[in-house]
Amino acid sequence: MRKAVPIAALLAFAAVPFGAAQQPQQMLSKDDEWKISEILRDARDEVKKHYYDPKLHEVDWDASYAKYSKMVTQARDLGAGFRIVAAFLEELHDSHTYFVPPERMTRYEYGFRYAIVGNDCFVTRVRPGTDAESKLHVGDQLLLWNGYNLNRDDFRDLRYYFNILAPQAAVQLDVRSPAGESRKVIVKTLVRPGQRVADLTTSEGIYDIIRRSENEDHASRSQVVERGDVAIWKLPHFDAEFDEVRRNIGTARKHKALILDLRGNSGGAVDTLKFVIGGLFDHDVTLGSRVARKETKPLIAKHWGDAFKGDLIVLVDSGSGSASELLARVVQLENRGKVVGDVSAGAVMEAQYHEDSRGTNTKFFYGFMVTDANLMMKDGKSLEKIGVVPDEQSLPTAADLAAGRDPVLARAAELVGAKLDSAEAGKLFKFEWLPL
Repeated sequence: MRKAVPIAALLAFAAVPFGAAQQPQQMLSKDDEWKISEILRDARDEVKKHYYDPKLHEVDWDASYAKYSKMVTQARDLGAGFRIVAAFLEELHDSHTYFVPPERMTRYEYGFRYAIVGNDCFVTRVRPGTDAESKLHVGDQLLLWNGYNLNRDDFRDLRYYFNILAPQAAVQLDVRSPAGESRKVIVKTLVRPGQRVADLTTSEGIYDIIRRSENEDHASRSQVVERGDVAIWKLPHFDAEFDEVRRNIGTARKHKALILDLRGNSGGAVDTLKFVIGGLFDHDVTLGSRVARKETKPLIAKHWGDAFKGDLIVLVDSGSGSASELLARVVQLENRGKVVGDVSAGAVMEAQYHEDSRGTNTKFFYGFMVTDANLMMKDGKSLEKIGVVPDEQSLPTAADLAAGRDPVLARAAELVGAKLDSAEAGKLFKFEWLPL
């Protein structure tokens, strides 16, 4: 079994997929070498200019830049060059500072979704009509991905590598079923070639972009389900309009209790976060401090109207990041309610996207997410790399996942005096795949 490796080494050097035949050493053309060198320089400059900590956590940034600049001449292709840029930024060990490479023309769909539960990784969805459908099942534990361990500590970096930097045409997985049986499978990725240019001069091109946007909005919409004296609010992302938040808070006010489900919610807009909090408290709430490059300011959520005053349960898991973690921790610090579920992601910073481009006649665009503020909680501590520890840990088992049960939501309902079977809870919010 291959042990976990430093992510910088994975990003910079793990360029050959499993089973690939050894090819004669190929090197970048001088033009491509120049492109990667320029992107690397942009990464250095954007961080120097915008990173919230001017001391860069005591990292010798220029020395690191020099080290990775030397690696560029050894890159075999543009993909390897992009991984060198990503590894350079990883020197900061910051969840919100990373390289966003040029958008790929080809789309890769592995055909399954996976998540960390506790410290283990499980298959949570399998897409119909893909190779994964015949080889994986919901509830399977993923032990190794192309030989790399899947665990909480390395999960973010490995997902970034295999999903963003180096998507694979096929992946080799070591799997354990809910019954404890182990097997190895090779899952072929669904690869769809895309268009080099979207023609916006035609109605077809415009409507295609609109349809994709609408599908994404629909799949990530917030939903409220009412069960007796309990309202259950599924909030997948902090991008809801303020009017929608008002409506959902208004629905919650009709009930004695609210379960706010933030599982899988990776964050979003700080203004939306503050507005949601403003509807859950009957007074202004100081979340903590926003520590930026030049100043530190209090982060305050203003109370804005008739607040929900009933019992509050917040659900989090390993996929709850950023704004989700801030809200959950505020609920704990203010003794407003109870947090139930799994330890959250520990990815709590504030970042801005900085776009750059290269080329003359033909341009390609890329960018960098750069942390411009650290968010310190009211207790003076940061949640970065720590996460929110729930007041009550509640995790689904492999068997629960396989059967579509949601014991976490059922337990939350029990805590506020409601009866909700875990099988019924698992059917309340239907997962929807985006069209390919």
